[in-house]
Amino acid sequence: MTDVQTAEVDPPWEGLTGPELHAACMQAARAGDRSALDRLVADLTPLVWHVARGNGLDRHTAEDVVQTVWLALFSHLEGMKDPRALAAWLITTTRREAQRPHGRKTPPVPLSDELAESMPSTQPAPEEEAIRADRDRRLWQAFLQLNDRCQELLRLTVLSGRAEYQLVAEAMHMPRGSVGPTRGRCLNTMRELLASEGGSR
Repeated sequence: MTDVQTAEVDPPWEGLTGPELHAACMQAARAGDRSALDRLVADLTPLVWHVARGNGLDRHTAEDVVQTVWLALFSHLEGMKDPRALAAWLITTTRREAQRPHGRKTPPVPLSDELAESMPSTQPAPEEEAIRADRDRRLWQAFLQLNDRCQELLRLTVLSGRAEYQLVAEAMHMPRGSVGPTRGRCLNTMRELLASEGGSR
């Protein structure tokens, strides 16, 4: 009984992080351990989500893409040659799925004035929303002026605490030690772009 309890408390991936954690979970998942799949989903869904949203998808479409990507992984568990490359596989698959026709934004359904007035609002006041929308617009405008590598790096490092720099480094094929400095340079460039726009207004 003690052995069984210990096995349940201490799964094979206990104490592991990054690629080692993902590799251990993949091996356990192939052996039929559902909790291993749950751990992978919990650990890497933020990464998949940010890549989907970073490719311009709205929230609803991004949710569909995230689900599709995980289903694709589950159906290819046995064919994944290198479990340590899981993060890179997820990034590539998510990007490809987001660029499919069904992954593009669809225009919102028009809302009549009568229906809008009858619906209780949970949104911020118009003034607050206008300020937030303007801030977001300027941030995205500056972000999209960065080169592709900076954009990808900032998307991934948004997950600090969830995705370690080692995972980001492997996904982007760069030395771990250069992730932080490169991220800093990208952020500085973005700040300069924002300051430049602010100064021209």
